[in-house]
Amino acid sequence: MSNRLRDNVNNQYFNAANALRGKKARRRIVAYVESYDDIYFWRTVLSRFENDSRYFEVMLPSKVNLTRGKKSVLMNFISGERKEMRGEKQEVRGEKQETRDESPLGDTMIACVDADYDYLLQGATEQSKKVLNSPYVFHTYVYAIENFQCYAPSLHDVCVSVTLNDHRIFDFRDFFQHYSEIIFPLFVWSIMLYRNGQYPRFSITDFNRIADPGGFNVQHPEACLNNLKRKVGVKIRELQRQFPGAKEEYLRTKDEIRRLGVDPQTTYLYVQGHHLFDTVTAPILTKVCNLLRQERQAEIYHAQAHHTQKRNEMSCYENSRQDIKTMLKKNTGYQQCPLFIKLQADVERFLATTPARRVKAVSAVAPTAAASGGTRDARRDGHAVPAGGGAACPPCIS
Repeated sequence: MSNRLRDNVNNQYFNAANALRGKKARRRIVAYVESYDDIYFWRTVLSRFENDSRYFEVMLPSKVNLTRGKKSVLMNFISGERKEMRGEKQEVRGEKQETRDESPLGDTMIACVDADYDYLLQGATEQSKKVLNSPYVFHTYVYAIENFQCYAPSLHDVCVSVTLNDHRIFDFRDFFQHYSEIIFPLFVWSIMLYRNGQYPRFSITDFNRIADPGGFNVQHPEACLNNLKRKVGVKIRELQRQFPGAKEEYLRTKDEIRRLGVDPQTTYLYVQGHHLFDTVTAPILTKVCNLLRQERQAEIYHAQAHHTQKRNEMSCYENSRQDIKTMLKKNTGYQQCPLFIKLQADVERFLATTPARRVKAVSAVAPTAAASGGTRDARRDGHAVPAGGGAACPPCIS
């Protein structure tokens, strides 16, 4: 068994660190996320649950090799958790030893990841099982945080923050509803093929290429939607020829994902997040914001004022405008989305089943940590938790 501290950090470590803070100190819950962009999103999820007895610290899983993404989080924590739950043996320095009793995750150490397709696959892959079965892993339900950032009812507010013009010239809700209804049948094919392992014949990349509306026009969005409908129809007929006996499986998959919350009107929330953000939403926002900016500039230009005053007003307006993608990433209008509320309900249930405080005696000579089976030596595995009442700083895992 490794004696390095970073190889032995888990839920018990943070329990011990919390115990050293004293009975009246707030309990720290560490939440590991996939990337830098995820830190702010998960802060908006968790901050609501902070109070006088607990707070969250959102961080990345590694600063040693700079690995990022869901696999990094799952490999560091969930894989070890599953092995320990099965009591498997591992090879360490040429010797076979039993893995530790405790799980890496727990009531003071959680993992927060994008759902990707794992939620809709419902355990069809090993990674999906890891995400869905661990009580200490929270996922977004939608494909990724970018889908929340592109939540249609909030996009007008993004336009206002970018252009400082509150004129509604485009109906984002209606557009994304029609967009979702068009791609929904093809999305069912994608989920079905990923569930049965035949996704190389129709990958997410293939789906994204077809689901690109392209040629968007603010005044006539129906043109790009009609083109999208044509592309989807061509691909569906091709898939029906490739899989002539898949009708029953297709209908079963369709019913199952609808029970999971995927409505034809909200399919856009479950497609690949980066594709939705970069290829669909950002180009649409760019064209809408350009019109709103031109409208505001025209108002200033035609105002009854001196030339110098109009020039100063125009300069003031230009300096106040914001970058579209930056404001879209800062968009928090998704907090009214039912799936975001569902995610927060998961966190609330988790906190309701965890102890509010770890009330254990802490000795300055031999600090101990509360564990599920009683107290344990906080200096286990050859590393010591510092004494003296100060909380240990959570190291990052490689």
